[in-house]
Amino acid sequence: MAISPAHTVLSCNSYEQKLFRSHATPRVLSKPTEAVPSETKADKPRPKPEPDHPPLAETWREFHGENNWEGLLDPMHPPLRAEVIRYGEMTQACYDAFDFDPYSKYCGSCKYAPQEFFKRLGMDHYGYDVARYLFATSNINLPNFFKKSRWPQVWSTNANWIGYIAVSNDERSKSLGRRDIIISWRGTVTNLEWVADLMDILTPVSKHIPCPDPTVKAEAGFLDLYTDKKVDCDYCHISAREQIETEVKKIVARYPNEELSISIMGHSLGSALAMLSGFDIVETGLNVTTDGRKIPVCIFSFAGPRVGNIGFKERVEKSGMPQFLMKFIEGLPWTYFHIGVKLQLDHKKSPYLRTEEDVGNFHNLEAHLHLIDGYHGEGKKFELTTGRDPALVNKSCDFLQDHLMIPPSWRQVENKGLVRTPDGRWTEPERPKHV
Repeated sequence: MAISPAHTVLSCNSYEQKLFRSHATPRVLSKPTEAVPSETKADKPRPKPEPDHPPLAETWREFHGENNWEGLLDPMHPPLRAEVIRYGEMTQACYDAFDFDPYSKYCGSCKYAPQEFFKRLGMDHYGYDVARYLFATSNINLPNFFKKSRWPQVWSTNANWIGYIAVSNDERSKSLGRRDIIISWRGTVTNLEWVADLMDILTPVSKHIPCPDPTVKAEAGFLDLYTDKKVDCDYCHISAREQIETEVKKIVARYPNEELSISIMGHSLGSALAMLSGFDIVETGLNVTTDGRKIPVCIFSFAGPRVGNIGFKERVEKSGMPQFLMKFIEGLPWTYFHIGVKLQLDHKKSPYLRTEEDVGNFHNLEAHLHLIDGYHGEGKKFELTTGRDPALVNKSCDFLQDHLMIPPSWRQVENKGLVRTPDGRWTEPERPKHV
């Protein structure tokens, strides 16, 4: 299959991680997205020394599918590993910033304002600025994805925050070799069985996304989530699809003389949305500039379900987007990717993880990033490389070996988000409106 450098897909699934093509930093980023208790520092593994590599600004196309990742997977090439982890951490940011608490009147929203998003997550060194938050109507029956507050008066009765669009700043763009536009989709931290409810009806993509071939079909539930809107809602009066179209056009127009890239990422259900939005952007030519240049499109998709039928597969392949699939050896029976080069990861290779099988743990994004960090090739010893703390695995699950003494689900908000007022009462602080 001819590979177009303009469109690539790297798919990694935890249990099925899906990684689509992206453009990365010239160095391995080792700073975790969350601080861990100081008691764990002594248990932190030392990063494995890696040889120097040419600046990513000169070589990023190679690591994003230009040659279908030939020779980069076995052994795993360090810059490719760094890219996967970097974009995976920006996917994890959606979970860390999302308000899951039904006792919060802001449940279902992002906890931080766009201008402070990365700073509040300890990720300001990534060098990106949020351009827009993404919202979807919560009227679709997805109780494990859409979260609603128990309060009688809430920030929105119709919307949920589902991700963000961000752009690399000048300094980061220089190191990347281009201005990188990222679209990051939120998924679900719960088990994937419920996603099967969305996968029983295939519908023509052309009903939602302009496509000349009526035989190209995708799961109706994913398409509804991507294209539905609520006209009387401030947050989702236009669909997530239209929000992306509007913002990407603005950003492309803002940098007419720069080399650009579009990197899309998602985990779980967010993986399906990443696939759909990547397909949509290429299919409709949103990545084509006014002077006819094609902006490279990449997708990092982690632990996602299949999205469409054989027609969808063939249409994606025809678009020139090569796929790369990373998955755990064990997999959910109904979860598969019919597109892509496959790389298998086995949680039993890591000495840090429990050996017993637990679907919830397998689905954890931090566990996927941990396994990528230690993977060096088929049959090679598992050895952590970038300095990521294994404690991150237990941020929202219980997957680490007991002797490491890392408590399960350790990440918490201080006082569950409550603050004490001058009169001595505990209450939830007001948040600004993020539209």
